Formats: sequence, structure tokens, C-alpha cells
Amino acid sequence: MGVLWNPESWQQRLAELQDDSGELKETPLRRDVRSLGMLLGEVLREQAGDELYEQVEVLRQGTIRRREAEDQGAEAAAAEHAANAMAMVRKLPVDRALLLTRAFGFYFELINLAETNHRKRRRLALQVSSGTGRQRGSLAGTLCAMARVGITADEALEWLRKILVVPVFTAHPTEVARRSVMFKRRRIGELLELLDRIPVAESELARLEEQVLAEITSLWQTDEVRSRRPTVYDEIKMGLDYYDVSIFATLPSLYREISEALNSAYGIKLELHELPKVLAFGSWIGGDRDGNPFVTPDVTRNAIQLAREHLLGFYDDQLQKVIDLLSSSAQQTPVSEALRARLEEYETRIRTAVSEAYGQNFEFELYRRFLICIRMRARRTMQDAGIDTVRLPRPSTLIESQPMLEQVLPGYASAHELAADLELLRDSLATNRGLRIARNLIDPLLLLVKTFGLHLHTLDIRQHAKQHAQALKEAIKDTMAHTLPKPPSPETASIFETFRVIGEVKDGVTPEAIRHYVISGATCVDDVLAVIRLGRLAGVRFEGGEDDPGLMPVPLFESIEDLRNAPEVCRELWKRPDYRALLETWGNTQEIMLGYSDSNKDGGMLTSTWEIFRAHRELHQVAREEGVHLRLFHGRGGTVGRGGGPTHRAIFAQPLDSFEGQLRITEQGEVLNFKYADVVLAERNLELMIAASLDALARPNLRDPEGHFSGALKPEWEEALDTLSTLAYEFYREHILEDSGLLTYFAQSTPMTELEHAKIGSRPSKRKGSFNLDTLRAIPWVFGWTQSRLLVPAWYGVGYAVEQYLAEDSLRERRLATLRTMARECPLFIDLIRNVEMALGKVDMGTARLYSTLVEDTALRQRIYDDFEREFDRSVEAVLAVTGQKALLENNAVLARSIRLRNPYVDPMHLIQVDLLRRKRKGEDTPEVNRAISATISGIAAGLRNTG
Repeated sequence: MGVLWNPESWQQRLAELQDDSGELKETPLRRDVRSLGMLLGEVLREQAGDELYEQVEVLRQGTIRRREAEDQGAEAAAAEHAANAMAMVRKLPVDRALLLTRAFGFYFELINLAETNHRKRRRLALQVSSGTGRQRGSLAGTLCAMARVGITADEALEWLRKILVVPVFTAHPTEVARRSVMFKRRRIGELLELLDRIPVAESELARLEEQVLAEITSLWQTDEVRSRRPTVYDEIKMGLDYYDVSIFATLPSLYREISEALNSAYGIKLELHELPKVLAFGSWIGGDRDGNPFVTPDVTRNAIQLAREHLLGFYDDQLQKVIDLLSSSAQQTPVSEALRARLEEYETRIRTAVSEAYGQNFEFELYRRFLICIRMRARRTMQDAGIDTVRLPRPSTLIESQPMLEQVLPGYASAHELAADLELLRDSLATNRGLRIARNLIDPLLLLVKTFGLHLHTLDIRQHAKQHAQALKEAIKDTMAHTLPKPPSPETASIFETFRVIGEVKDGVTPEAIRHYVISGATCVDDVLAVIRLGRLAGVRFEGGEDDPGLMPVPLFESIEDLRNAPEVCRELWKRPDYRALLETWGNTQEIMLGYSDSNKDGGMLTSTWEIFRAHRELHQVAREEGVHLRLFHGRGGTVGRGGGPTHRAIFAQPLDSFEGQLRITEQGEVLNFKYADVVLAERNLELMIAASLDALARPNLRDPEGHFSGALKPEWEEALDTLSTLAYEFYREHILEDSGLLTYFAQSTPMTELEHAKIGSRPSKRKGSFNLDTLRAIPWVFGWTQSRLLVPAWYGVGYAVEQYLAEDSLRERRLATLRTMARECPLFIDLIRNVEMALGKVDMGTARLYSTLVEDTALRQRIYDDFEREFDRSVEAVLAVTGQKALLENNAVLARSIRLRNPYVDPMHLIQVDLLRRKRKGEDTPEVNRAISATISGIAAGLRNTG
């Protein structure tokens, strides 16, 4: 095989990178896809034999011909091709079905890597062409838009100082891939990036191609499906991986981009350390115990310890790198008196311990001596926290008595102390002809310390309100009893032990590591007060102070009813004198969480979107009236049916005058890998969130006399959304929530029950109790419909609502004109309709019909499938009518082409999955069958780039 990535001309390769409009820019993606496909074919023949390769080709060609026949309207031919493919699949033994599934699944693993590499390539192309200022969602573009409408430099800086975006990593079980597989993905992605360099010698290209081939071979020989369910500790480690993979390296370049964008738009020149802090990070992994019995108090304690160990180990490594590089001598350039004085303080302590041995190695290199002291204090901080520093590398440049220094110098009591030492060092360099050195060596580290402190991220604790109510009931019963109290139930004992862990952490060196207690299923004031009462019984201090932000209960409103009641619940809570006293210690700030997944399951896509918007707006109105600063926590999932979709669009679609600049947002499951698997991707994702927050706060469109898309919600738009929501909700309740056969259809026509065998996450897929829509979690609900290609949560009810809204002939033209205007100018409706369109574009009714054959009751099967088909057709018609398009995704050619090209390769895995499900339900319930089904789940998820 020749060198697949060897170009005919390096000038042509450069032209591909520079092209920003034509087909030429897609050429590198096609080359990567074609080359990776050829390499996979070589691996398949080598590892599994020619027969498997031939079967892959037969299935692939058959499904391609079926799709082509459907596109041409040749239904008979399409049915014949589908039947032939299904007949072939039914003859397969289970082990062969597994191999075929793996082959198609691995193809998508590689195609996804190629598409990810292309995203990075196009971002680089924009940077090379200075096009980032024109890119939607870029910081440069947002700031330039602000300057263009007359927002002054001072105003822009004031807006920026209000921004604080907090991505919160969660272990919601939607990431199918094992950690080992993710490491191999990253390795292949790195090799693809190296193959993109210009120019590269042919011999080097051949070597890189051979490495890609080796990685694909290794991937084939790796179990892609877990043999056991991941533990919470596995999930903690996976979450921490992203800091090493991208986040630590991303932040300095991201803040430099902010600095450059300010300079470009306003001529403001700020150093990294002068920029406001606009990012922090949070996690639920190890703290989210809602429905997860494996998140114990010990797990929470260890999650915090592991995060601190991870961060302080990183600081240790970075400090040593700076020590190695910062060789400035006091004989060549002065050192500030303030730094000399601080160094003298440290050296006085050190001399007592080691008889002035310290300092002889670096007699004039005062910066190095000072940095060694900082590093020893940081190590002592680790030791005080119970972290073993023995296994950390001992730099050869330091004196042998270094371990003694760690014992003599005190640890850092706070991140402010560490930052103060680094700022002292920076100031000395900057005032003594070392500004460039300070920018390069000290500023990035100082930025990371200000961002991550000594704790890395805040760990949220989450538990369901019902659990708190039961625990409080037991506690009160015990205090009223005339006899010795009985031992508490295990659940109640765990709640009290969790609060004791919270108290222990907050009494330690990093009280900011836990500052939020999320209450799932919150419905009333008592749900918030229960947390405070239980915590106080366990000795937890909720009040904030100078060194401790306190512990804030965060009610999570999830159902449609609870979203509607949320504003008045909060008003009642904020009017209580005892709670107001708490609020004052938190700077009169309250965080409220809005649940996207469960509200969607409860009310459908349209109603969930509208009710969250209304709750958001009304909560801010109540907060203003009560003198409370409101911060919202958006519990968004990865898929459209769970609140997913483009980040910038969603943030900008917030209600006007209902955003103060701070937000927290969950990053769940496969979304973490999609957004944070690489430095370039992480930087773009974080930039999108910051730019969208700035855009939503400053609203430059409101000041532009010719501007549209301002975010203002006109009365006729609100009336339209109210009516559409009411119509959709009634239809959804009748056909989903109240249809007695729906849950049977769902369970039998999807692989929902097999999610357990896929061993995706540590948390069970349903809450305790009988199987119903209330106990079924939102993730398996969305997961099942996604695997069967119906994606019901993302669109159901939209078609009916629009049809009924336009039904009256006398109002049709006016109402349709209103919807079309909203689809151009109303950010909320734009976000909604585009997300629905994207989901409808991924729906495949032919495949869904195949899954429906798994339903045993013929009448039930036909009734519900026919209903879905009618509503799908209505929803497509509605989207086309509103957008004025002739076909779905007409204005999103990239996604439309991706879906079209992927479908024939996903089809074989659907055929195999349906056949295996049928076999299992007829009694062939074996480990081999379950493993093969799990492989189809993984492969289909890779093919659709969504799990649930």
C-alpha cells in the first residue's frame, strides 16, 4: 500500500487549509475518511480473515442499494434489498454477528476521529485567515459587535467582569466507550494531526501511517465493551483525565485570546493576570448520590482527595519546570526588595533545619531559591492533606536535604497565599526587565492557581428530596421518643455521614471544595429547609464567611408542574427571615437548578423548552423583587431530547434581562469527550460559552437600529408559544403519559432493558419501585428511542401543535407569518426549531418500523407505530412550513451530508441488534448474546454520535 496521505502537491494541501467557502475545504476530511477506511479494511482482513471482510462488503453494499432505492422512490426494490440484508443477518451465528458489529462500529470510531480532526483543522484555518472575528460565537466577533454599536471599553470590561461560566462534569451514563478505548482514540487523533503538517517528508508520512495502522490494530484487539460495570472511582478518574488531556493546557491560550480580542476591538492591552476570572469548574462525580447507592460518604471524601492530589501533583510538575527554566541571576538583573524579604523569611526557617546548607547551589539565582521554597510549601500542603509525596519526582537540581525543607516550611493555608507568592515573583520580574519571562513562565501558572485554587473543582452533593424527608422524619421521631432511639435506616445513616464528610472537608484547608447541595425533585420550601435541618444536626455550618463560601442548598425543579411553581416557592423561601440571614452570608446570591431531561420526559420537547424559559424569566423577576442575585444551573444533557444542542445558541436564547453573567451548566457523558478530548476543541467550547454569556449579558443587538435577533420577546410571539405549548402538552400527555400501552411498546421495541448489560455507568438506569415513567430515568428513556431511530423526546408533539395552531383558515396566514418571523428573529424559537429539525433529520422511520416488529401485541404495535409515523410526518411538515425550506437540513448541508453518508453503515448494526434482541427474547439469553447486543449499542452510538 502506498502512502495514503502523500499529496500530489503541498501547494494544493495549503490551498485546502486556506479555502473557507468551496468544496476544497472538505477535501482533507474526505482524504482522512478514505484513508482510515482502507487501513481498517487491511486490519479486518489481517485480524479476522477475508470472509469477514467480504461479509462486511456484502452488507454495506446491500444497505447502500436499499437507501438509493428509497431516495428514488422505488419502494419495492428498497424492500427487497432490506429483506435480503435481514435474511443474511438471521443466518449469522452470534460470534460472527459480534465481529460484523465491531467492524462497522470501528469504522465509525475512525470516521468520528476524522470529523473531529476536521473541526480542529477548520478552526486553525480561521485563525490563519484572521476569520475568528467573523465566526459566530467567537470572543473577537462578540466584542467587535459590541464596539460597533457604541458599547464603550469601560462598559465592555464591566460586562466581562460579571461573567463566570462553570462547566460541571457529571458521570451520567451516556459515555459508551471504555477509558482504554478513549486513550487509543486520542492517540489516533494525535497522529492525524501530525499527518496534517505542511510539509512532511514521504518517509515520515509512511512512518506515521504505519503508526495509525498499529493503533487501529490495537483498537481491534481491545474489548470495546466493558466486561464489568465501571465503579464510581473509574468515573472519577475519567473525569480527571480531561484536565490533563486538554483543560490545563487550554486555559492560558484561551485567556490570551480574550486579551487579544479586547485589544483588537477596543485597543485595551491587559496581561493575563489582569483579566477577570471568567471560568471555574465543578463536578458531580463522586457527589451525586441521587439513585446511585455506590456513591457513599467515603467515595465523596476520596473524590475530593483525588481531585486535590491531581491538581497539586500538576502544580508540583509545573513548578519544577519553572525552576529549571528561570535561571535569572541577581548578578545580571536586580530582584525586588519585597521578594528578597519574603525569601529571607523562608531561608531563616530553612537554616534552622539544615545548617545553612540551602542556597549554596544557587548563590545568585534568587528566583530559583524562591521557587524551591514555593514548591516545598506546596508539597507540605499535600502532606498535610494526607497525600503521599514520596512517589513524586525528586529533581536532580535540588539539594539532598529537600525532604527536610518540606517538613520545616508550612503548607499553604489557601490558594490566595500561593497566588501571593507567585504574584510577588511576577512583579519582581516585570519591574526588572523580565516582563517577557513573567508572561511566559509565571502568568500561565498564576492563572491556573486563580482558576483551580487548591481544590481543582467544586464537588456538588446531590440527593433526592424524598430521601431528606425520610431522614428528617426518622431524626425527629427519635428526638421525641421516650425510649432509646432505634438505629437509623441505612439510607438515613448515609445522609448523616455525608453531612459529616461535608463538615470535615469544610473544616479542612479547602472549604470551597464543597459549596452546593443539589436537591433533586424539589417541590416546596420544606425540601430546602430539610437539607439545612439535617446538616445542622450533623454539625455542618451553612453560613458563608471570609474563608468559607458556606453550603448553599440548590433546589432542582424538574417536572412541568414544579417549573411552574418554582417562582412562588422561591419567593416564599426568600421571605423567611432565617433564610434571608443565610442569604446575606452568601452575598445575597441564590443558585437554582432547572432540569431539562426530566421536564422533557414529563412534558415533551416544546412544553419543556417553554416552561424552562418561563421559569427562568419569572425566577429572575422574583429575585429582583426580593433583592436576590440569582444564578441558574442548567441541567442540560448531550442530546436534543435532554436539553442538548449548540451551546452558544442555547445560552443566547435566555430571556432578556434575566441573566446576570454567571451560569453553571452540566457537561454529561459522551459530551465530555466530544468537547474536551483535545486542547483545540476544549478552547473552542469554552470560548463559545464565554462569548455567548457576554452576548446575552451585553445584548449589542438591542443597540443596533438595524439589528434583529435581539432576544426581546414580542407579545404576539409569547402568545404563540403559549398556545403551541398548551397544544403540544395536551397531545403529549394523551399519547405518551396516559397511553397504557406506550411503556410496553417502548420496552419491547427498544434495547432499553439491555442498557444494563452495556455497563455504561455506575448508576442504575431506574429508581427503586415498579417500572413506570416516574421511576424510569431520562437517560434510558432517550437512549432507547435513539437506538431505535425514533428520537421521540426531541420532536413529539411539535407537529400536532403547529398543525392545530394553523388550523383555522382565517388565522392561518397571519399565524404562519408570525412563526416564520420568530424562526428568523426569536432566539428561543430559533433554538427550538433547529434542534427539532436536527432530531427529525436523524429519525429513520424505516428502521423504527423494523424495531416495532419486536412488539409482541400486533394491534398495540400497529397503533402506536402508526401514531408515531403520523406525528413524524406532521412535525416534518411543520418545520418545513416554518423555516420555508423544501427539505430538512437544507440550510445545514454539513449535517445533512453526514447523516446521509452514515446511514448505510449504521443500518447493518440496526439489523443485527434487532435480530439479537429477537433471539434473546425467544430464550437465547446468554452472555455471548448480551455482549453482542452491547457491541451494537456501542456501534450505533458511534454511528449517530449520540447515546442518550
